Amino acid sequence: MTQAQPPGAPRARIPGPKRPPSSVPRIRAGLWKHWLWGGLALWTLTAVVTFATRDTTLLPTLILLGSFLVPGTFVLWAYERHARDLGVSLMLGCFAVGGVLGMLGASVMEYHLLHPSLWMFVGVGLIEEAVKLAALMYLLRTQPRVRGLRAGLVLGASVGFGFAAFESAGHAFSAAVGMQGIDLRPLLETELLRGLLAPFGRGLWTAISGAVLLAFRRPNGRYRFPAPVVLTCLGVCLLHALWDSTHGIAVWIVARLTATDLPLSPFAEGYIPQPTDTQKYLFTLFSVGGLVIISLAGIAWVRSLARSDPPWRNTP
Repeated sequence: MTQAQPPGAPRARIPGPKRPPSSVPRIRAGLWKHWLWGGLALWTLTAVVTFATRDTTLLPTLILLGSFLVPGTFVLWAYERHARDLGVSLMLGCFAVGGVLGMLGASVMEYHLLHPSLWMFVGVGLIEEAVKLAALMYLLRTQPRVRGLRAGLVLGASVGFGFAAFESAGHAFSAAVGMQGIDLRPLLETELLRGLLAPFGRGLWTAISGAVLLAFRRPNGRYRFPAPVVLTCLGVCLLHALWDSTHGIAVWIVARLTATDLPLSPFAEGYIPQPTDTQKYLFTLFSVGGLVIISLAGIAWVRSLARSDPPWRNTP
C-alpha cells in the first residue's frame, strides 16, 4: 500500500521517447530580406563590372540575378509567412517546374494558335493563364491533401512568379542581343522595369485563380470547375489581356483626344509614329495610369480572398 505524497512534494518526471530530427529543411525567418538586398547588391556589382570590362561571359549571371531577384523574394516571403506547413520542396517545385512548364506550354500554343490581330492579347491572356493553372494542377496531382484557399494563393503565386522569372530572363536576353551586337543598356532597362512590375502581374493573377481552384478541390484530390472557378479564371485572363494591351489602348485614347487619324496597326503594336510632345505626355499618362489601375484591381482581389479565409488570417 502506497502512501499519498504531501502537497507540494516534487514528482518524478519520466522522459518520453525522443523524436528523430526532422529531415525537412528549415528556412530561417527574414531570409527573404537577405535574398532581396544581397541579390540587389550582387546584381548591381555584376552590372558595374560588366559595363567596365565588356565581358560577355557575365551576361548570364546578370540576366539570372535580375530576373529571379523579385520573384524569388516574394516566394520566400510567402513561404515564411503563410506556407511553412506546405513544405519547401512543394514551393520550389511550383516555382521552378511550374514556371518552366508554363513557359513551354505557352510558347507552343501561342506559336500555333496566335497571329497578329487586335484580339491577340486576349489569346495570350487565355493561353498563359490556362497553362499556368494546368501546371499547378499537374504538380499537385499526387497530393490530395493540398487544398483550400490559402494553399491556392501561395502555390498559385509560386507558379506565376516562376513563370515571370523565366520570361523576364528571355526578354532581357532578347533586349541585349541586337543587330549591332550586345547592348547592355536595353538589358538593364528591361530587367529594372520587369523587376518593378513583377509583384503586380503574373504571380498575382495565378494566385487568384489558384486560390479559387483549390478552394473547390474535393478531399479526394479531384478538381471541380463550378461557376466561381470559371468566372475567376476568365476575370484573371481579362486582367492579363488588359495589362498586355495597355500601351495599345493608350495609343487609341491619345489618337482620339488629339484628333489624329491613326490606322489600327499602331494600336496593335503600341506606338505612335512621330508623336508630338503632347502626345508623348498623354501616352505616358494613360499607359502608366492603366497599369496602376489594373495592379490595384488585382491587389484588391487578392486581399478580398485572403480576408475571407480564416487560416490565412491566423498565420503569423
